[in-house]
Parts: sequence; C-alpha cells; structure tokens
Amino acid sequence: MKRIIITGATGMIGGIVLRECLNSSEVKSVTSLVRKSSGFSHPKLTEIVHQDFMDLSSVSQYFRNQDVAYYCLGVYTGQVPDDEFKKITVDYTRIFADLVYQNNPKITFCFLSGAGADPKEESKMSFARYKGMAENYLISKASGPLYLLRPAYIYPVEPRDEPNFSYRLMRKLYPLLKLVYPSGAITSEELSGAIFNLGFSENGSGVTILENKEIKQLT
Repeated sequence: MKRIIITGATGMIGGIVLRECLNSSEVKSVTSLVRKSSGFSHPKLTEIVHQDFMDLSSVSQYFRNQDVAYYCLGVYTGQVPDDEFKKITVDYTRIFADLVYQNNPKITFCFLSGAGADPKEESKMSFARYKGMAENYLISKASGPLYLLRPAYIYPVEPRDEPNFSYRLMRKLYPLLKLVYPSGAITSEELSGAIFNLGFSENGSGVTILENKEIKQLT
C-alpha cells in the first residue's frame, strides 16, 4: 500500500486526485499540504495547513516515509503579478521537491505542468518559461520515477466560476474543440485519473514527459 503526499488538493485537479487516493484500497495514507483548510476529513487523510510555501522547515517531518508525490499546485496566468506567478510556479516547486527528495530519494513524483512548457527557459510567455524552469529543476533532482504532465486545455467536468475570459470562452468552445481537435483538450476527470494512475505505475523509471495526447491515452 502506498503512502501519498500531495499539494494543490484544494484546486480542481488536485481535489480529484485526492478523492481518488482516499477511495483507493491501494493507498495507506495521504498527507495533504495546503495553504487553506479544505474543511474535509477522512481516516486516511492528514491535512497540513501551512501559509509560507517558501519555508517548509516547520512541517518537514510530514515529508518522511512517502512513496508517491503528487504536485498539483499552481495559479492561472494573470491571476497574480508576474513575480508572484514565478514564485508559485518555480520556487514553490523547488522547495517542495527539495524536501521530498531529501526524505524519499526514490519516490515517484507526478508533476502537473502544462502544454508549451519550455525546457530552454526562453519563451516570451511566462507560463511556458516558468513551467520549463520547474520541470528542469525536478529533472535535476529526480532519482526515482518522474512524470511531467503537460495537459492542453482542461475542461472542468464540475461547474465552476472560470478564472478569466479565455477560460470562459474555451468552456463554450469545448464541444467544437473536442470534435475538430480532440488532442487539444482533456477533461478534469481524465487528467486527474491519469495523474493518479501514474503514481502506481510499475513501468516507470527515469523521466517521462507526457503531452496531452499521451495523457489521454492513459485514461
């Protein structure tokens, strides 16, 4: 049975991954690191509310003896200033990964990245450049299986308030997009299921980069 550590579980994708973990007979325990309480409780769940993701030293004991890490923390482009966006996308990932690998060198790590992530770190698009930076750092640290998932547009199966105009537009266009370019979108349920399953993959070794089409093939 697997011991799981997850961050981003109060978000759309992380929340579904958390649900999958708690419902699975293959999961022994789940440690969820969040910035605000989910208000949810479960016998398997230890929820750690911690505000400063730039300093995790006071909660480092919760990183010990873990088998799988699901990193689903993120913020939408335009929601915060660029310097804050970089801190959340790159620095939070770096600090979380340092503790994960310090305590569990061979852990399976599943990272929610995004389509267009730029490994050269040269893109003029902040999202692509910063996701590339985060991916590169994880690659430099990984000594166990590392999965970098790069989904395209994620269609929310459950209704929600969309974060910006482009997401409101994409939600309306999704039926057409699904018809003419099926590899250009994925549902929140499909993506979350793929992330969860990769944590239990027996075939994983080294670094595996999964673009949207490849993620959909796992569902």
